[in-house]
This record gives sequence, C-alpha cells and structure tokens, in this order.
Amino acid sequence: METVDVLVVGAGLAGLHAARLLALRGFDVLVCERRTNLDIGIRTTGIFVRRTLEDFALPDDLLGPAVRRVLLHPPSLRAPVELVSSRDEYRVADMAGIYAHALSQARRAGVRVRLGVSYPSNDIRARFTIGADGARSTVARRLGLDVNQRLIIGVEEVFPVGTSTSAPTFHCVLDPRLAPGYLAWVVDDGQHAHVGLAGRPDRLTAPLPRLLRSFADRFPGVPSPAGPIRRRGGPIPVGGVLRRIVCTEGLLVGDAAGAVSPLTAGGLDPCLRMSELAAAVTGDYLRTGDASVLRHYDGAALRARFRIRLLLRDVLSWAKEPAATEAAFSVLRTPLGRAAAARVLFGDGSFPDTRHSMTRHPMSA
Repeated sequence: METVDVLVVGAGLAGLHAARLLALRGFDVLVCERRTNLDIGIRTTGIFVRRTLEDFALPDDLLGPAVRRVLLHPPSLRAPVELVSSRDEYRVADMAGIYAHALSQARRAGVRVRLGVSYPSNDIRARFTIGADGARSTVARRLGLDVNQRLIIGVEEVFPVGTSTSAPTFHCVLDPRLAPGYLAWVVDDGQHAHVGLAGRPDRLTAPLPRLLRSFADRFPGVPSPAGPIRRRGGPIPVGGVLRRIVCTEGLLVGDAAGAVSPLTAGGLDPCLRMSELAAAVTGDYLRTGDASVLRHYDGAALRARFRIRLLLRDVLSWAKEPAATEAAFSVLRTPLGRAAAARVLFGDGSFPDTRHSMTRHPMSA
C-alpha cells in the first residue's frame, strides 16, 4: 500500500495545475489517469479567452493566431451581428501540446503521474483526494459530493485552412434545430477551422456527427469534408458550480466541480482559477488539520455570483423554434443588444472570480 499526501484523479488541465502547485509547496502528490496517453480522449475545444491569456503563463507556440472578431448568426445565416474588439480576445490552442506541457511542468515540480490507472485503486491511500475526473466524476460519487445533473453534449472537428484574406473570426450560430439549448460554431483563425456544435441530449434530432456534417454543409467557408485532422467531443456541465464540492476527504475541480460558464460553456479559465484556490485550501488544511479552512472552497458562494448567467442559460434552453431565435436577433441588432453581447463575449470579469477568495486566504508558506 502506497500512502501519499494528495491523490489527484484526472490528468487534465485542472488536475495537473492543482497538482503542480501543491508539489511546489512540498506535498507528496500523485496523479492517476485512466487514459494511457493524454493525446486521446480530448474533449475541450481549446478556446482560451483574453483573461486567461493575460493571467496565466501559456506557451505561445501552442496557441493559434489571436481572434478579435465575432459574428453572431441567426438560423437563416442572414445578416449576422458583427462584434469587433480592440483587444486580442481569443486564441485556440493545440490542446494535446498544452496537456503535454502541463504534464512536463507537473513532473518537474515533483508530481508523480501514473497513466492507465483507474480510480479507486486498492494500492493507493491518500490523506486528501482531488477529483479532476470530468463532468461525470467518480470521485464526487465516492466522496458523497454533488454530481453534475445539467449537461450538454458537444462535438468538434478541426480542419487546416489555406490562405485566408479575412480577419480571424469566431462564428457563433444559434439554431435550435442543430444545437438545441446551445450553439454551433466555426473558429477560423487563419491556420485552422474549428467546426463544432453542442446541445441538450434530450432534444438532439440526430446523432452529433450527422448534425455536424449538416451544419458544415450549410455554413459558407467551412473546409471540404476531405477529412479533419482532429476530432473531439463529450459532455459539458452547464448547471454552474456545484454547491457541495468539498469535504474532509477531498474536493472537486474543473468539470467535476461544474466549473464551466453556464452561458458560454467556457471551462478553461475557471478550471485554472479554481485549481489555484483548491490548491491553496488543500495546502492549508493538510498543514493545519483545521477543517474550518475548507469553508473557503465554497461552491454555493461561487455559484451565487453568476445568477444572471444561469437565468440566460434557461432562456437559451427555452428557445425551440428557429422563428423565435430569428426574432431575438432583432434585439441583438439594437445598440443595447450589441452592447450586452459584447459584454458577454469580451467582458473583463472571470468565471468564477476566485481572486477575492485567494486574497483572503493565501497559500501558507
């Protein structure tokens, strides 16, 4: 039987980031991952927003060209709403490379990583367990913590693109026939076209690959279906941060904690921020043995900060007919509608904003 300070279950970005921070502070950290290779089973689209790019040290050579232009398309694809930022708002990463970089950084900090190892394991005993094992977390169930109930299912294909004369653009298509309760997208950054869609599984009208091909056939400028260079997909939690994400035996991070914007379904920024808070709280708890410090990792408090996003998620899920979505675009085309959309897509706030909690409760030296 092997005993460690912290067992991190899942070698995604959230798990590896938390593991590295704890190892740097002297804890014995073991990461177990059921996949045998981090190149397989990638689910995230890899879209990093400006806030993440500004606050975290990501390898520039693994990030695509910056995107400042967003086009919001109604189901008819006619008269899209154009939004252009003065700043670099998005960059799409080579996620296989990002994971390899995070794995290397974690190991350099002293983290031991075992691939091809499932949880739970009878050979490992940990003082504390961090569940970074995705939207359908086994750790959450084993520890009696909350489990994601509201999920959408997504799929994406990545194509190389030839010489492009237009500015890098993020196309968002709201069409409940294709992506009920969410949207379809094309991110063309001049190097690759990332073509995807996601929606409520109970309202999908066909298998996701078929819907994606239908979308690609309708959308102008999507590369020929000669074959994508990458495919990915999976469940995305959109119910917001779960209320009970910590106990004296462990805590949840990333998708396992519901750390995904319920409106945009963006998860890379919150997974990194919540991993920092999780590492701080875990470190203090293990050093002091004081269970009261776990209250600083309060899912209910984090959840309360995005009531408006949850409300907008309900509105988006309510739209079932293309005609209703087309009508909503008449509002988006007004100055007030455009300003609201720009605030969502180009805003300076983070989700969730853990910096205040970090200031009140920094990692012990």
